[in-house]
Amino acid sequence: MEASERKQGCLFCEIIAGEKESETILENDGFIAIQDKYPKAPVHVLVMPKRHIEWLNDIGAQDAEFCRSMLQFIVEVAEELGITDPGYRVINNVGSGGGQVIFHLHWHLLAGRSAGFNIREQL
Repeated sequence: MEASERKQGCLFCEIIAGEKESETILENDGFIAIQDKYPKAPVHVLVMPKRHIEWLNDIGAQDAEFCRSMLQFIVEVAEELGITDPGYRVINNVGSGGGQVIFHLHWHLLAGRSAGFNIREQL
């Protein structure tokens, strides 16, 4: 990652740069998936872009290809982990009010137990 693409003091930028330790699940030129250090499910992976983006609100229409690539990478991570069947959850927390703790865009990929609700039962 080039220095211009990272933010000083950002934990995820430090992990991406190899300055902090993490367990990498999958990586390509634009994205990385790592084990969550404090898992909330049997499978809990963090997927993030290598370039620093604060949060989802910073994604604009000009980033359509970036968004497609990131979503495709999330699917590839799920396939790598063998969790595409029976399924998994993908969560993005936006802002401190939405539960975002680290302000580097990232997605939580969770699997291994039921989400605890069935939307069809509520319809």
